[in-house]
Amino acid sequence: MKIYFSDYFNVNSEVLDEYGAFNISLINDVPLFIDPFLLFSSDKQSYQEIHKNMIDYLSFLREISQGREIDKGLLKSWYMFPEVKQNWLGYSLVGNGGSGLGLKFARSLHESLNTIFTSFGNESITKSSHLEKLCLIRAGIGKDSISDFTTNLMKDFLCSYTEKFAKKHIDSKLLKRKKVAHCIFDYKLRRWKHKEFLLPYIDGDYVLLTPKDILTKDDSWISKNDIVGDFDEIIETVPNEQLRSNMNEYLLRQLPLAEATNKEIKDGVIRTLRKFPELIDYYILYKEVNADKAKNISDQKVSQAEQRFIREVKSFSELLNKNTAFYEKGTNTFEEAYSRVMYLKQVIENNDGYRMFYVSGEPIHRESDLQIMFRLTWYASKDDVNSEVNNGRGPVDYKISRGSNDATLVEFKLAKNTKLKQNLENQVAIYEDANNTKQSIKVIIYFNDKEFTRVRKILKDLGLKESKRLVLIDASDNKASASNAKSK
Repeated sequence: MKIYFSDYFNVNSEVLDEYGAFNISLINDVPLFIDPFLLFSSDKQSYQEIHKNMIDYLSFLREISQGREIDKGLLKSWYMFPEVKQNWLGYSLVGNGGSGLGLKFARSLHESLNTIFTSFGNESITKSSHLEKLCLIRAGIGKDSISDFTTNLMKDFLCSYTEKFAKKHIDSKLLKRKKVAHCIFDYKLRRWKHKEFLLPYIDGDYVLLTPKDILTKDDSWISKNDIVGDFDEIIETVPNEQLRSNMNEYLLRQLPLAEATNKEIKDGVIRTLRKFPELIDYYILYKEVNADKAKNISDQKVSQAEQRFIREVKSFSELLNKNTAFYEKGTNTFEEAYSRVMYLKQVIENNDGYRMFYVSGEPIHRESDLQIMFRLTWYASKDDVNSEVNNGRGPVDYKISRGSNDATLVEFKLAKNTKLKQNLENQVAIYEDANNTKQSIKVIIYFNDKEFTRVRKILKDLGLKESKRLVLIDASDNKASASNAKSK
């Protein structure tokens, strides 16, 4: 059962863990990303050096951006980087491909350094400069962009980190010497240079390992959501009373007289931060002072990701592997998809497979996590299985095809999805039209009686019943109560 780095390269997972590397899946991205604050706050000199090099590079960009336009060619060379897909981390629901850092990011970053953050690299309030401050008030620069930028700027380290492990623990037949782009920046020539490494190699590409202690999930320690949510407390950290009053007065003028909505408050806070960018530095200083919390929170998030996407998926895959028919082809894609969905239902409901969806007693909250787990169970198929296929009218979870005349759509939904009724009523029909197929299966997973009752009501309202095209799966941790609910 090959799913993870340790499986494909014949390495004991405990050896990886001892080295400190995350055991990535080589089937699908795991939704983790590098938080640059963890580099800054680490006791490891190598991490601190990486953070310093990142700030030096951004300071270089700030210096060359002052009072000048940068043509598209230089924006591509200095600001735009492809996603480092070889680390298999990120938000792709199929494989490990991503959009990377495009022109919108480049222009937004250049403008920020040329206007609001002209003192970047020379801050007087914070202990250090931080790349993340650039994402706090700019559209087009989010946590995924910051992570992509960070990963590119530390690619030399990641390659060396992986090479060191590979030389010691991986069969040389599974390694290949590769020239890796954008590893070293030459400040004299003002261009990025390649560097050669001996790296693990599979399916025509190299693979990179990432240390667990610089990874996090959801939000980075310095984030836009955080600064907006804690705005009142952040203003109170400003030592100058007159400046505090000016900031508060300006914010109030940004809000309508009537009770403001969350969006109006957020927009008002962003405008205030642009007017008083020094407030961002007071926020970052607060985060620096509480740096120890960043590591503790990230450790918990990474541990939960390991539990959900590695340990539970491994256990679930072993359950599936006991029935070899799960990986056999059906007479057509619909029959194969349906038989697999029903076997998933059997394992989840009757063979303790439901445990995969719980971490620390809490059920899964994100449909994207659910879809990744589903893909990891389907990986052995010889069919063309594409997650988040998008043919013009929105993505569908999976399109299983066997040539142009045989295709089946499979969509997984959580019962608590607030748009479930709308989705059941309209969505799959639209997807079928866009994908030229009339074969589809909708799978709805529920975790308790309340969710089950809600789904049954929606189905009744729409005149729908469980069938080969509509499957309900009970993933509750109390099967007795769910059974009672069904019988009522």
